[in-house]
Amino acid sequence: MFKFLHISLLLFGAVFATCARAESVLFLNPGSTQEAFWVSYSQFMQAAARDLGIDLRILYAQRQPEVTLAQARLALQGGDRPDYLVFVNEQYVAPQILRMASDSGVKLFIVNSALTPNQQALVADRADRVGSLVPNDEEGGYLMMKELIRLHPPVAPGKSIDLLAFSGLKITPAAQLREKGMQRALAEHPQVRLRQLVYGGWTQQRAYEQAKQLLVRYPDVSLVWAANDEMAFGAMRAVSEVGKEPGKDVLFSAVNTSPEALQAMVDGRLSALLGGHFTLGGWALVELHDHARGVDLNQYGGRDRQIPLLQLIDREYARRMLAMGATPDYGVHFRKLSAKGRPVSYRYPFNLQTLMR
Repeated sequence: MFKFLHISLLLFGAVFATCARAESVLFLNPGSTQEAFWVSYSQFMQAAARDLGIDLRILYAQRQPEVTLAQARLALQGGDRPDYLVFVNEQYVAPQILRMASDSGVKLFIVNSALTPNQQALVADRADRVGSLVPNDEEGGYLMMKELIRLHPPVAPGKSIDLLAFSGLKITPAAQLREKGMQRALAEHPQVRLRQLVYGGWTQQRAYEQAKQLLVRYPDVSLVWAANDEMAFGAMRAVSEVGKEPGKDVLFSAVNTSPEALQAMVDGRLSALLGGHFTLGGWALVELHDHARGVDLNQYGGRDRQIPLLQLIDREYARRMLAMGATPDYGVHFRKLSAKGRPVSYRYPFNLQTLMR
């Protein structure tokens, strides 16, 4: 009896010790609980945390940078501090968070929008900054524009193709980079005339209101480039109201793999769709799990990395992703992606192909 009790206590102690070693992570989500992208982003992180045994908490800022800063202050200066703080340099909040984090003991990881070159120059290399993961936003904007142009019917010599572009926020690095990619593609196709670039603030309603006015001003528009799915749907609604058919009379592009965007791609209302970056937070947790176990990220591709997550998604791929969306864990074995014990030639397979296996 006493022997059984002794073994039971030892087993309980081992389980308790394992739980105690689980790293705690707080993610400051800059989006809102009404945005499909940021909700799916959190869901993928939660799937990763479950598989990795990470204690993950997520706070939403509802698109208000001052809320992000207040959340960071409480996390970094309060009594219940996480082991790791994961955040986005949305509207350039990173330098303030870095200042708050000094001597807090909390380790930092940036996703999606990392430090700008100017910010990097102002911030010394710090031991508490574990690293960053960002997507290929500039290339994404370029690929999306090139695909729209490729799909547009040829025009007679001397004729032009009218384009409207909807970007997010001027002070969001991701929006700036996607615009830059779009402009690079346009420089290669002088027959496409950008009639106007507007900032829809990532929202459907704002883009709808803007598109209603722009379509009166530019009635011959046949291409719409949008930096996310919500703005594409807003502009699509305005196009439908003037009697034109999205996907036929006007070709649309979008970024994000929300169920609505995937379905629009399958239905042909969207002609070019880019996605994959909703997985960044989950991949970041794989790296943090490794870091907590002594893995030197510099040996496995560098601690600050840009990864080509933004990829063009065709109809068949969209169908597969729609079917996969019902799987809570996304079918990814996050533990198997660890670099622990692997040769230094190993590189984390963070891509849509890993997701779709």
